[in-house]
Amino acid sequence: MKSIYDEIVPVAPVTVLGIGNIILRDEGFGVRAMEYLEEHYSFPQEVRLLDGGTLGPELLHFVTGTEKLLILDAVAGDAAPGTVYRFENDAVMAHFQEKMSSHEIGIQDVLAWLTVTGRSIPNVVVLGMQPYELTAGLTLSPEMAAALPSFAHRAVEELVRFGVIPKERSVPRRQTA
Repeated sequence: MKSIYDEIVPVAPVTVLGIGNIILRDEGFGVRAMEYLEEHYSFPQEVRLLDGGTLGPELLHFVTGTEKLLILDAVAGDAAPGTVYRFENDAVMAHFQEKMSSHEIGIQDVLAWLTVTGRSIPNVVVLGMQPYELTAGLTLSPEMAAALPSFAHRAVEELVRFGVIPKERSVPRRQTA
């Protein structure tokens, strides 16, 4: 049986989900990285790019049924700012046990619910970067902003591992807001 969400946002086999709080500078890195990908690359129809922001359990409607999920996020670890982290499959849940923010609690709950109900996503990768600044502000720190192109390249490499070949745009598509 289809839900209302199937009509609004059909399930895509591959989902790129940018998460984070964009009003706390680098905490919004995952959303900004997803926007960068959307602006600089075109994707096959089977790929959906989503701004998950700080949504929690509400994301369940948008990721249920996807087969490959790439989550882009700011990741607080013990390493220096700018360090790139990568977690895959079982390590993803271990990462979300160390909750940095409320949106990560929501992602953990969504992934756990999908597993318990027999709808787990077969391939999940979290790609993140250690933030420099978590103060109030709508822009990334200069260091995080400068890291976006190389981070996006890493995200594209993950998508290639998923069997998706994004095409770099010759002229970036500007975001409309």
